[in-house]
Amino acid sequence: MIARLITDPARLPKAADPERAAVGRERWREAGASGGAATARFAREFAADESGTALLDAVFGNSPFLGQALLLEMDFARTLFAEGPDASFARLIAGLEGGGAEGASEADAMRALRTAKRRAALLIGLADIAGTWAVERVTGALSHFADACLGATIRHLLRRAAADGAFALKDERDPARGSGLIVLGMGKLGAFELNYSSDVDLIVLYDADRFGESERPFLQRNIVKLTHGLVRHLSERTADGYVFRTDLRLRPDPGSTPPAIPIAAAEVYYESLGQNWERAAFVKARAAAGDREAGDRFLAQLRPFVWRKYLDFAAIQDIHSIKRQVNAHHGGGEIAVNGHNVKLGRGGIREIELFAQTQQLIWGGRDARLRTPGTVAALQALAACGRIADEAATRLAEAYRYLRRVEHRLQMVADEQTHTLPESQAGLEAIARFLGYSGADEFAGALLGQLRAVERHYAELFEEAPALGGSGNLVFTGTDHDPETLATIARQGFSDPSGVSSIVRGWHHGRYRAMRSTRARELLTELTPALLAALAKTAQPATAFARFDEF
Repeated sequence: MIARLITDPARLPKAADPERAAVGRERWREAGASGGAATARFAREFAADESGTALLDAVFGNSPFLGQALLLEMDFARTLFAEGPDASFARLIAGLEGGGAEGASEADAMRALRTAKRRAALLIGLADIAGTWAVERVTGALSHFADACLGATIRHLLRRAAADGAFALKDERDPARGSGLIVLGMGKLGAFELNYSSDVDLIVLYDADRFGESERPFLQRNIVKLTHGLVRHLSERTADGYVFRTDLRLRPDPGSTPPAIPIAAAEVYYESLGQNWERAAFVKARAAAGDREAGDRFLAQLRPFVWRKYLDFAAIQDIHSIKRQVNAHHGGGEIAVNGHNVKLGRGGIREIELFAQTQQLIWGGRDARLRTPGTVAALQALAACGRIADEAATRLAEAYRYLRRVEHRLQMVADEQTHTLPESQAGLEAIARFLGYSGADEFAGALLGQLRAVERHYAELFEEAPALGGSGNLVFTGTDHDPETLATIARQGFSDPSGVSSIVRGWHHGRYRAMRSTRARELLTELTPALLAALAKTAQPATAFARFDEF
């Protein structure tokens, strides 16, 4: 039975906290004894098996979160070990996709999702810890589970909206089919690369032409209400936990648009005001839930925006500016271990993603083979098309898988959205053991080798790219203020760095007529550093900036 999950007990990590592992094993026996006869027998036999004991130690001695899930889901664990992770995961997804909870209340629907999330986290975590599933299988399973949760929630909300008279369902069995409601999965969700504690980045659109005359007077209000319901069902913390934090800020100009927008408005925005960082975001986009056929049609319509065949100098410069969210200088600087951010830090996951995406944007308009959302697949495609060296693709793919595994262990400890290694030596020692190393020194040596390899390839790719000018980051892409950019603006003498950043972002969104051409916004990327530097030299930088904005 245990062999379905644990093929090699020697690969299981040792307990970083043996005392906590011993307490966990005792609680396991108590939980088994309080269950039915079959559960009690399973718990005894599992704990008596050498491989079972090793797995219990690996879980209870390293991850309080998974340990608690294991105790709460004894019956599910019994089925998991009997069937194996693949069959159990298929059954879990089928339960979400079956549409059996048609008349469920909101509370019951939310509870069912959270129970399924706990079981998915336990299943995927155990398969990961045991080495049964590789990194791509882990991230793919997390993403497929998110799709299933989105789909189940959309179906539930559409049925409730139909019962309230807001919409007429086109298909009673599958309310999402033909509904005109589109949920695009972006970022890691779109690329099937979710991590254990990822946000799910979504864009919600609707095709107004798919709704009848009687539905149109209050259509936007009802769609927005449904979208808020989607976010609440997934994100709200209840006594049963939460499902996924949900982020809608990748939609067009999120500061001035509702959470769900019509397809026609989105098409106009991307045709006239879409920016290169948004093109990069759509490299990974796919229809994840809702009316998937309508979503696929929208993405096909957007293809000329994402994959431009001809790029002038300004456009290439602007694409290079995307990578400046992460500054890498060839051969310079130190890479830390304690407190290092394996996602955003030097040599981290973001550098590998930007390495692939910027090359895809430059060459993908003329070569459809490069239009793949997955990071490893993109690296392999770039090498196959002769755009990067085979050695670079192989080395970066290896580092990507390694760093994602480290990221997963960090998040698995307490179900926290973190990418940062512990500052303390004791904390680093614990993560090292969770990763299967004998101690922190062995882990540090392996980690540094991966980070330095990424830094070297990333810097080599962009060493000819012109700098933004000045010292420090000045990045105005994406949906969030870049902390290093705010620090740079503050050092220049501006009293309200976030206000300056927001205004510059407004320029990029074309809120002034002068910025409504693609070329103007691409040139703005190059001009902004010099402009801010000049305004910083005035007696009152904040006032000078405000006057320039008014002008």
